[in-house]
Amino acid sequence: MRRILSKKLAIISMATAVTISTLGFTGYNSFPEAKGKKNEPTNVIMMVMDGTSAGATTLARWYKGEDLAMDEIVVGGVRTHSAEAAITDSAPAATALATGYKSNDKVIGLLPEVVNTPGVDAVDPEDAYKPVANVLEGAKLLGKSTGIISTSEIQHATPAGFSSHATHRSNYQDIAEQQVYQEIDVVLGGGKEALQPGTTRNARVDGVDLIEVLENKGYDFVESRDELLNTNSNKIWGSFAPSALAYDFDRQATNNNEPSLAEMTKKAIDTLSQNEKGFFLFVEGSKVDWAAHANDTIGILSDVLAFDDAVKEALDFAKKDGNTMVIAVSDHGNSGITMGNVNTNSNYPEIPVSAYIDPLKKATMTIEGALRQLKSDRSNMKEVAVLYGLDNLTATEIENLKSSKTLQADMTKMLANRANIGFSTGGHTGEDVFLYAYGPSKPFGLVDNTDIAKTMAKFLGINLDKTTDKLFVNARESFENKGYTTRIDVTDANNPVFIAEKQKIKIELPVNKNIAYVTQNNKSYVKTLDGVTVYNSKDFSYQKLR
Repeated sequence: MRRILSKKLAIISMATAVTISTLGFTGYNSFPEAKGKKNEPTNVIMMVMDGTSAGATTLARWYKGEDLAMDEIVVGGVRTHSAEAAITDSAPAATALATGYKSNDKVIGLLPEVVNTPGVDAVDPEDAYKPVANVLEGAKLLGKSTGIISTSEIQHATPAGFSSHATHRSNYQDIAEQQVYQEIDVVLGGGKEALQPGTTRNARVDGVDLIEVLENKGYDFVESRDELLNTNSNKIWGSFAPSALAYDFDRQATNNNEPSLAEMTKKAIDTLSQNEKGFFLFVEGSKVDWAAHANDTIGILSDVLAFDDAVKEALDFAKKDGNTMVIAVSDHGNSGITMGNVNTNSNYPEIPVSAYIDPLKKATMTIEGALRQLKSDRSNMKEVAVLYGLDNLTATEIENLKSSKTLQADMTKMLANRANIGFSTGGHTGEDVFLYAYGPSKPFGLVDNTDIAKTMAKFLGINLDKTTDKLFVNARESFENKGYTTRIDVTDANNPVFIAEKQKIKIELPVNKNIAYVTQNNKSYVKTLDGVTVYNSKDFSYQKLR
């Protein structure tokens, strides 16, 4: 498959290194770098803090009162634009980080249809929405163990980009089924509702109970922190909530029985590292992005710090192992969060750190967590406001909150105003984001998000284009070139099947699964494929049968 994008890694100069070291990252190059060990398996731990701008990590550091774990491994920056826009959605951002290819808004693991961003190569119209292999799929083909972790639904855009292929990120039906049939060793996060039939928004509409499928495949299906920490299985699927997990501050405040992101990361590393061929692990701190959309300063702090704890777990392992690459990035900025707002236009040189941090320290829960404690008649409005750090409210302020039709926004604005925190938007932003990396062959300098996938693949010994060529052959062209007649059976609209027939041979490829049903001379058998079959509403792609 010909290259559609071919950008070289930017090489950081000595001047750039000096510049980075003056930004306040005291740990930059402060410890000996790991050296690759010959004849030992290579591992990659890829970590994404979704929607996290530099202003968020700066504020988190001041809030914590000491350096973040990430600070010691900052090595550069990442450009985040998509194929069609300067400001990206999480779906094309994840696609770029996982596959090495830019894509379009809402698209998961497929090539783009629209390319109009300067510097991004055009795509042949015939290749639009063609599946492209991700690093996890390449690692599987090498016999490595694989895992994905998320504090959102595991079917959400970013983990989906590392484990599935879909024309729209909201298609949890296909994404969930592909993840189940990808044979990923460890899957931890939310999203249980997408695994079973039901009446909720993301419940399955095809009548299939994927939890039964998982149990038949030998997974230990766990639903609580204790169950996760106590399992000794080498195949674990953890669904700890119907949709997303709680923010970490809320989890701690309510004694929630969900595991922390750091605990999930450690458990996954302990499990996957037993494979003598190595492993690939993807970890996402999802809800920084959600808090940023809501301009919830406390939610941002909660989950940046939770993510940083997970980074520490990854680094602790990598430093001991010596052959593990750790990468931590944001997929894009969000909210334009700043220390300083219109209140500080003229007196910012006189404002101490405490003026920003002390009001935030009063909060014990995020806005989501606090409002879940609110009674339907809002009679406990004062107490709920205190949970979010809004103490000493006047009687008028309390009454205004009780009658507010935009309560969440009003409360987040009040706290931000008290702490002099600024927000420029409730959406994503297009600035470069920091690149954190450790280990042999790590990326550095100012790189494109597509370079991250290429760097991981090279370190693991994966050729992503050859992996694509192996896993995603056009089914119609492949079979018709061999004299088969083909059709797509949509009798069950929720489960299309590609069918190829020739004389006494019939081959059926069900969508989203890694199996083929073969009937020859009235005898039938099932063949297991190395990858999942993908349908993009136009073509089926599959791993070519031998």
